[in-house]
Amino acid sequence: MFELLKKLTSLHGPCGYEQPISYFIRDYIKELVDDVKIDPIGNVIAVKKGTSSGPKVILTAHMDEVGFIVKKIENNGLIRFEKLGGHDDRILLAQKVKVRTRTEELLGVIGTMSAHYVKFDDPTKVRKHQNLYIDIGAKSKEDAIEMGIEIGLPITWASELELLGNSKTGRVVGKGLDDRAGCAVLIAVLEQLQGKDFLGEIHFLFTVQEEVGLRGAKVASHNIEADVAIAVDTTAVSDTPEETMDQTLALGAGTGIKIIDFSLIAHPTVKESLVNLAKENEIKFQYEVFPGIGTDGGAVSLSNKGIPTGVLSIPSRYAHSPVEVVDLEDMVATQQLIYTFITSLSNDSSFSF
Repeated sequence: MFELLKKLTSLHGPCGYEQPISYFIRDYIKELVDDVKIDPIGNVIAVKKGTSSGPKVILTAHMDEVGFIVKKIENNGLIRFEKLGGHDDRILLAQKVKVRTRTEELLGVIGTMSAHYVKFDDPTKVRKHQNLYIDIGAKSKEDAIEMGIEIGLPITWASELELLGNSKTGRVVGKGLDDRAGCAVLIAVLEQLQGKDFLGEIHFLFTVQEEVGLRGAKVASHNIEADVAIAVDTTAVSDTPEETMDQTLALGAGTGIKIIDFSLIAHPTVKESLVNLAKENEIKFQYEVFPGIGTDGGAVSLSNKGIPTGVLSIPSRYAHSPVEVVDLEDMVATQQLIYTFITSLSNDSSFSF
């Protein structure tokens, strides 16, 4: 799981510019499925058929990561940028980023004034991203253009996936875990299903542009009349000491079974099925009630005549930053519950309201 996750998170794919991750996943899974394609907006849609007829299932996770886009090149070669997805301006200063040109990825840094100037400034002031800039080492606007900088180029964090602490912690830190961790889980489920008997048909959706409005999932699920769907995403835990944290979601406490967020009230029959399977198979889980997040499950549930939808959430610390943290055991628990759900389905399975 770690090596696959490391590769997935290393790819440069912010909202709307997911080409590297779309093509990687398509090529990685093409021998594992019966059909796979990339649709016109970049979603990877794959079909895995069971050994006999049965329920039609959607499993979905999003490929995009939060990032930025080049907005302007200043005369001195510094780059102004706009956001792709949700960011906290407080963490932008002095972070390394990568700008993807037509030929290479350029290392840059979001600039900040030297500490020596703090005495002349308001140290409590949080400058908005419109007032910040990226330094790629260019000496002039012409120099930046010669390096390949254009308006509209995508930008991501420059961090790489690493073990947090050491190998004994079982935790990893890096960029893009939201939601490359979910993508890794679905790929692991697909690998686990090889040579196994299951009923029905599974549509794996690896979607684009989730971070800017669940856009890819809306398109990808529109033409699939599924019986049930499960979205896999990360969720922000509340187990750190800040005064706003309520200690209801914890890293390492198992997969999160969604009850409600701002995009979805989980379908009660799907939710109860996941809870019962987790209990029966001793799979670690926790309940998730968190209105501060939305997932592709919200978009999928509204497709066609409505699809009964549940969500499994991988607990995460420091979301939408270059140092997101997840516990690999939570990912394994998520994989185990999805696999158990798929292999438990029968022709009598019903997800009526």
